[in-house]
Amino acid sequence: MSERNTPLEKRFDKLGPRVAEALERRHFEAYYCPTREEAVRQTLELIPKDSLVAWGGSETLAQLGILDSVKKSNPVIDRDTAVSLEERVELMRKSLLCDVFLMSSNAITEDGQLYNIDGNGNRAAALVYGPKNVIIVAGMNKVTPDIESAVTRARSIAAPINAQRFSVQTGCMATGTCSDCLSPSSICASMVRTRICRPAGRIKVVLVGEELGF
Repeated sequence: MSERNTPLEKRFDKLGPRVAEALERRHFEAYYCPTREEAVRQTLELIPKDSLVAWGGSETLAQLGILDSVKKSNPVIDRDTAVSLEERVELMRKSLLCDVFLMSSNAITEDGQLYNIDGNGNRAAALVYGPKNVIIVAGMNKVTPDIESAVTRARSIAAPINAQRFSVQTGCMATGTCSDCLSPSSICASMVRTRICRPAGRIKVVLVGEELGF
């Protein structure tokens, strides 16, 4: 592994452990992994081999190849195997009762809070209640100074990019920025701030010292 000497890497390596400590104070189980290889290894170690695993849509998980590894080692609920919209929705509903739910977070504050927006609500719902354990994998580019900047990041950066990614007919797809739309297709239908993990340790956060996801 090459040495981490770039200014961005140095910043991440200094800030990452501090954010992990802040998450721990809020009763999350948190890890800082400087590289994606360490993050993948840590994430997989947190998943018991006999656990039923499901996930929410996440570019971060795709970039790290975590889902491919999990499919080889665990029973999974994979909504992308559905042959109809009705089956896909039913698989998403079943995911709320899995053992381990994998996802990323739209933003994580330096004082250890999570902020997420959701269109269908399945990802936010799983985060809040249902799956026995939730594992969040997030690049350090998603860390923001405070909750106000977390909201801004989620709505003005993550949402417009995901609108382009999924071709969602919203104002932000047309303009590239949040217009506080009331579209029935809005991907900001639900907004969830998680300030404390309850029960303690249910949500595990793996911070990666790289830029990943949106």
